[in-house]
Amino acid sequence: TNKKLMEHFIFASQVQFRGLFQMILVLGIGGSFPYGFHISVINYPSVHIRKFINETWIERHGSPLHPETIMLLWSFIVSVYGIGGFLGSICCGYLTTKYRKKKCQMCTNLIMLVAALFMAFSKTAKSFEMILVGRFLYGIGTGFSLNIHPQYVGEISPKKLRGFTNSTVAVFLTLGKLTGQVIGLREILGSEALWPWLLASSGLSALVQLVTLPFFPDSPSYLLIQKGNEEACRKAIRKLWGEGDHQAEIDDIMKEKVTMTSTKTLRVLEVIKERSLRWQLYILMTVMTTLQLCGINAIYFYSFEVFHTAKFEEYLIPYVSLGVGLCECLSSILCVSLFRYTYTWFVFCFSFSAGATISIMVEIFSQSFRPSAFLIVGCINWMGLFVLGMIFPLIVVSDSNWIPPSSLQLCPNSKPAQESPRPVRGTAVGLRSNVASKNSGV
Repeated sequence: TNKKLMEHFIFASQVQFRGLFQMILVLGIGGSFPYGFHISVINYPSVHIRKFINETWIERHGSPLHPETIMLLWSFIVSVYGIGGFLGSICCGYLTTKYRKKKCQMCTNLIMLVAALFMAFSKTAKSFEMILVGRFLYGIGTGFSLNIHPQYVGEISPKKLRGFTNSTVAVFLTLGKLTGQVIGLREILGSEALWPWLLASSGLSALVQLVTLPFFPDSPSYLLIQKGNEEACRKAIRKLWGEGDHQAEIDDIMKEKVTMTSTKTLRVLEVIKERSLRWQLYILMTVMTTLQLCGINAIYFYSFEVFHTAKFEEYLIPYVSLGVGLCECLSSILCVSLFRYTYTWFVFCFSFSAGATISIMVEIFSQSFRPSAFLIVGCINWMGLFVLGMIFPLIVVSDSNWIPPSSLQLCPNSKPAQESPRPVRGTAVGLRSNVASKNSGV
């Protein structure tokens, strides 16, 4: 009898929150999914792109490029993604506050579509510069979406489902990487003739979100706190969570509105100048820098070079990379399911990688300092991605025996998001996503 009641409860919950699950899917497709996709997909056409750069140069100037120059151009194409993400991350906070998350996310989709057009027609136009521009625009787009997605998905979910919904950010990220690895195989879009369409295929996810997102509401907290429209807030809640008594959630949002008005949030420069935060900033920079140096990022960006240096047969390298991505995706989904059957602290302490990194970030800064501190984290992450993308090929060339250590997926942790007030929950979730991403290969 108890089993039947439980099954009935689960079915009723799924029906009740159908709108929420649909919006989670839409946000994921255009949120962390393309971020993971662009991390993995750029590696597969590396041989074809380098050949294209050389052929284009010969056609323009009548002489081939030196191999080291080709490698330098290729590494810049890979790493310029980090510069774009850095700019997108910096601008995201101001623009989402002024124009709301939903509108900014839709504009991000337009940027991604423009980038896809640059990629698709780069070979026809015989311009490797178009690949560079497209990669840069992809970085700007994902810099926005990776900040918006975890904040948005945390704000639209009720408290009892917030841990699950926040964990889907990491799931979509790993699905994006796995998708890039699958369609990057030479049997699908990884051939010499189709590689421009491989790089442009990310535009499809942007198009799907651009078409479907207008049918979903803004977050209830935005409508009530920023707009002061309680009726629109209730309407959004009914659409996402179904019919029922949601007054307790609305009361929580009102309490957080009062908290926001009574708490001053310091800007980035004010946080940097604050002498009492020096050691916290030192810890912040040290932890995020060492996460960048764990080695897994380089493996995803340059898996062809890494596995080739490790004496793998060239025809096997795409399938080895696919195996790595599949294991990561399965571990990410497993971690999400563990939250339903075990204690969060147990999964957190015995997670697959850096363990206490997330709690350090959430706990060492008080509420008024956290938003600016997490903006600093995003800047360090993206610039680290750029630097690593530039210098790693030089390391491989100078020392062919050096292979970076790999890292396993950090179990996505929902506790910071569940316990943080809504004003900082988005940044706490964004940090959780970024750190999980770093440990899962982003």
